[in-house]
Amino acid sequence: MQDFGATAANYTPLSPLSFMRRAATVHPSHPAVMHGDFQYDWATAYARARQLASALQTLGIGKNSTVSIMAPNIPALFDAHYGVPMAGAVLNPLNTRLDADTIAHTLEHSEAKVLITDTEFSLIVEAALSQLDHPPFVVDIDDPLGPGGKRLGDIEYEAFLQTGDPDFAWSLPDDEWDAISLCYTSGTTGNPKGVVYHHRGAYLLALGNVMAWSLPLQPTYLWTLPMFHCDGWCFPWTLAAVGGTSVCLRRVEARAIFDAIADKHVTHFCGAPIVLNLLAHATESERRPLPHRVSVMTAAASPPASVLRAMEEEGFDVTHVYGLTEVYGPAVVCAWHEEWDDKPIEERASIKSRQGVAYPVLEDLIVADANTGKPVPNDGETLGEVFMRGNVVMKGYLKNEQATAEAFEGGWFHTGDLGVWHEDNYVELKDRSKDIIISGGENISTIEVEGVLYGHPAVFEAAVVAKHDDHWGEVPCAFVTLHQGTAATEAEIIAFCRDNMAHYKAPKHVVFGELPKTSTGKVQKFELRERTRAV
Repeated sequence: MQDFGATAANYTPLSPLSFMRRAATVHPSHPAVMHGDFQYDWATAYARARQLASALQTLGIGKNSTVSIMAPNIPALFDAHYGVPMAGAVLNPLNTRLDADTIAHTLEHSEAKVLITDTEFSLIVEAALSQLDHPPFVVDIDDPLGPGGKRLGDIEYEAFLQTGDPDFAWSLPDDEWDAISLCYTSGTTGNPKGVVYHHRGAYLLALGNVMAWSLPLQPTYLWTLPMFHCDGWCFPWTLAAVGGTSVCLRRVEARAIFDAIADKHVTHFCGAPIVLNLLAHATESERRPLPHRVSVMTAAASPPASVLRAMEEEGFDVTHVYGLTEVYGPAVVCAWHEEWDDKPIEERASIKSRQGVAYPVLEDLIVADANTGKPVPNDGETLGEVFMRGNVVMKGYLKNEQATAEAFEGGWFHTGDLGVWHEDNYVELKDRSKDIIISGGENISTIEVEGVLYGHPAVFEAAVVAKHDDHWGEVPCAFVTLHQGTAATEAEIIAFCRDNMAHYKAPKHVVFGELPKTSTGKVQKFELRERTRAV
């Protein structure tokens, strides 16, 4: 066969930036962003992104420059997902719950040249900037819907946009392998690692969301998921691909979510199971009748059957996905089969608890022996590590060649998650490799124990970690938050677990109180492990 070369006619580097150009052409007057009474259409969104790119370039920002942004889910952060890479630069969305020391490390490690920051976070950001020998140029966001705060720079965000050209002639990257974003892991020990995304991966994962979720044209999407977390699972770019509407939400509260669904006609949103728990247990004063069914994408452990039942009865359809920062967010989905609809709620919840199968844009997904790399049997019992590979795996960890080499050893991305492989090829996580409890030589899945705990009528939230034991080596220790107005004792919780699972898996200790969480709703188990020393 003749060997044809790539030309401008038959090859264009893949980049999600092209989605916005198309959205502005196809859906120019359709709402792109809503934030309270402030909203703009796709033609305006495109102009704002080009203004931001132009304004950044006047500051000398170009290829491989890092632009950091510290903001909740507001229009400026949406703009930045296009404007920053349109300038040729790399977007670095910062976790809004980080402390000053970690922010300072991130700004220094990423060599940020510009920091766009919401005034709500002035105190922490100012403390971070004071630690830097060469602080970045600061642009303040003074959001009318925010609490306000001290301005740290010389110009406000909207004024900064006005310095740019709305017709700025941006171009796609010469190489789709160029970095588009830098997202830091929520490090549990030491400093977080900088995960580098490329344009190709962002483009593909954005389209993967459409396919995995059967996303329709022009959905109305509520930002309950932090947009800084894995670039909002690439949904800022996904929404341009389908001409959708972003409804911004500064704070995730049950009343605000129900109001947005009723008033803004929200059709889709993403979030950790804690968000579903929040809605399932909302008070009557917080609730409003849903005008239509709402699609929800949730990651991490699937909600317990009681929460799933409540969500379904309320009018929410839940899709379970799984991923990591290193794979741009969700890359595995529990693809649903119609024949499962007729099964009892407990059985449906059990099936939905599986992480599932690869996204169409993830090349391969296996469960394998962590040492040999040999796939485990599809028996639903043999434990192995989840491996992935394909175009939606990160470029690597910034300035950390050793960690990158370890993550990619053997030609696979090592997730560090342990799971089993079912006969139908669906993957089910059992634990993080560091979280599995080995008690008297037996492996105990903390996820399994937590699932039983959630079955107790008084339990609102639960997390299980290993506690040192002189006899068994390790034993399960449960940390539990109860529903308001309910009560339960340690003995009652332990007895309930022993009645519903093998006795050796039941917690030996139960501690009541609030659970420490990351900004994305994940329980900080490293902190709980520290607390077990006092139990």
